[in-house]
Amino acid sequence: MPVEPPPECAGVPWGARAAYGGIMKQTKTATLEDARRVIAAGEERARELGQPMNIAVVDSGGNLIAHERMDGAWIGSVDISINKAFTARSFDIETEALGSNSQPGNQFFGIHTSNHGRIMIFAGGVPLLSDGEVVGAVGVSGGDGKQDQTVAEAAASAF
Repeated sequence: MPVEPPPECAGVPWGARAAYGGIMKQTKTATLEDARRVIAAGEERARELGQPMNIAVVDSGGNLIAHERMDGAWIGSVDISINKAFTARSFDIETEALGSNSQPGNQFFGIHTSNHGRIMIFAGGVPLLSDGEVVGAVGVSGGDGKQDQTVAEAAASAF
């Protein structure tokens, strides 16, 4: 016999209800539309710099929404850009800042070996904020650290 939802769940899709009849909290997250806008802004900045880039956007859960590899961007930077976005979202911090805190003698030394090696500790990963809440992140790879950071900041500003 099917279980009837409690009155407070009226109109809420079944998949959004908790197992015991409550309503699951819906987390704000970056969308595909957001990702496309962020990537376009990053691509524009990369073209201004004359440096082809890989640009990735993840949602609030650190899952890839979209990735673009500009013509001529390094194939080896595909994974790095995705992991920079994952790192920025996982720790809600720019990867550049995480990198400076993960050097020998600092509090996060060795963090790059966590999460099956997915943690990137150099510039190019920036969280995406909505009303002060991290809802995703962008990761950029393909140039030097300063270029990656510049493109990531331009991409994030379009969010």
